[in-house]
Amino acid sequence: MNATFIAVLVGLSLVLAIFACYRLVVELGGADDTYRDRPPAGFRLAWPLVNILANTFAFALSEPRKQAYLAKLRRAGQEYALTPLQFFGGKLVSAVAGACMAVALASDDNFFLALCMGGGLGFIYPNIWLSDHTKKRNLAILKALPFFLDIVTLSIESGLNLTGGLQKSVDKCKPGPLMVEINRVLREVRAGKPRVDALRDMADRLDYPPMSSLVSALVQGELMGSSLAPILRAQSDQRRTERFQRAEKLAMEAPVKMLGPLIMFIFPCTFIVLGFPIAMKFLNSGM
Repeated sequence: MNATFIAVLVGLSLVLAIFACYRLVVELGGADDTYRDRPPAGFRLAWPLVNILANTFAFALSEPRKQAYLAKLRRAGQEYALTPLQFFGGKLVSAVAGACMAVALASDDNFFLALCMGGGLGFIYPNIWLSDHTKKRNLAILKALPFFLDIVTLSIESGLNLTGGLQKSVDKCKPGPLMVEINRVLREVRAGKPRVDALRDMADRLDYPPMSSLVSALVQGELMGSSLAPILRAQSDQRRTERFQRAEKLAMEAPVKMLGPLIMFIFPCTFIVLGFPIAMKFLNSGM
């Protein structure tokens, strides 16, 4: 009788726990995805848990930190995929996953140290991912800029205005982060925002020196009423020069970067191969 009663209580506890988890996922695990982009793959894998932790620990995210996360998401092009709260929830999920992995691999003596280190690294990892994503996006923008500026220059020289030139460049250039930003500028202009303000907002979103320089030159040309074709051609030449300089810099950095692996891995193996016959000859000779 007692065993049956305990089994019934355990079953009811499990049912209540499952129902509580279900209600938690229904009430806190979802998010309004209207007019939102698809979240990154890592966030999609734990999307309900990300939203649960984001809504539960929203009080821990101060307003200045929220604005800082929003600026980083804008630079990475993830503004319409993740909110600052969801990004913070992803950091919490990553911290929990890192702590669990570290504890599983650590011994009992290092339990607390592994817990702290795994949780800390997991909490920092989304920031590293976002920074790398921003760098890749900026590099794609830098590579696409010269051809984009050439199309806009030719369009303006053929009689189109700046808005028409931007639209023509969107039609002719390959899809990419730069075209996403230019499309957004064109949508804002069609919605009624002044073109100068739309360009400045794009420069603020990207916070990338080549784009800031381009927008500054365009805005100055617009306000002064000067011809934009020479300005755009000079900007195109400058962007190409920057690309070549970046390639030369990476080529000069390659030998320095190879020095570490060369000393740590290749040199020891070379010394072992050269020294083994000599050592064996000394051992065989009785020395």
